[in-house]
Amino acid sequence: MPGLKDVKDKIEGVAKTSQITKAMNMVASAKLRGAQERMEAFRPYSDKFAEAMKDLSGGMSGNLPLMEVREVKSVEIVIVTSDRGLCGSFNAHIVKMALKLMAKYESEGKTVSFITVGNKAAQGVKRTGKTRKSFKDIMGTFQMFNAREISQDITHNFLSGGSDQVDLIYARFQSIAKQTPTTDELLPIKPVEVDETEAAAAKEGVSGAYIYEPEPAEIMEVLLPLYLNVQVFHAMIEVGAGEHAARMTAMDNATNACGDIIKELTQLYNKARQSAITGELMDIVGGAEALKG
Repeated sequence: MPGLKDVKDKIEGVAKTSQITKAMNMVASAKLRGAQERMEAFRPYSDKFAEAMKDLSGGMSGNLPLMEVREVKSVEIVIVTSDRGLCGSFNAHIVKMALKLMAKYESEGKTVSFITVGNKAAQGVKRTGKTRKSFKDIMGTFQMFNAREISQDITHNFLSGGSDQVDLIYARFQSIAKQTPTTDELLPIKPVEVDETEAAAAKEGVSGAYIYEPEPAEIMEVLLPLYLNVQVFHAMIEVGAGEHAARMTAMDNATNACGDIIKELTQLYNKARQSAITGELMDIVGGAEALKG
């Protein structure tokens, strides 16, 4: 059985760790409120932008450079994670999905490269040696210009033939307890097919379609790069909120685990103390008996 001092030192160490995890939980909770408000404010804009793009692209063919559908020989995967850890398996699940997707594409004979956003993404795929570019230390204070820089790099590589398809992997924030790894196809931007019901309604003169000035193709040429900026920024916002939620949950679990460990160590300390007291009493009784003899 360990000595009393050893057990007492362990209890003090775990108690200090518990204080740290509790403080980190409170910090993550405070940051989550701001990140969640930012995310909820941006989602309607992102949804409306996607709706407008759907309406514009519905009757178009893929004749714009960013809508060019080619034979897919090389795929670029954009991974968005946090910069810091201590948030459970949040980043690990995103990286795992990226590596699984890489294995799938390579089994089909396609070349894969990565663009990493966030330190954990860079660390997660470093061993593959397939990272084309990394954007580190930006997830703590990112703005729209960061998303624009990333999307411009992706676009330039796509237009120069460096990739035939670009996928975006991030964790979509659903609740404090749930952040779901998600894969979106970023490039080429494919026109949305008009379903048969809408087409029939349009023929009969019943249509909610807008008349655009100038032509949709001209508008799309301007909006497509902006759409990519919005998609990348939306992924970064989702990951930003998800990181704080995951860290809050992880630190709460760690604090509870510290409490359980302290309880077990306290029981061990009491047993050791009782054993020491019993030994001392036996020594006293033995000494008294010896004096009597």
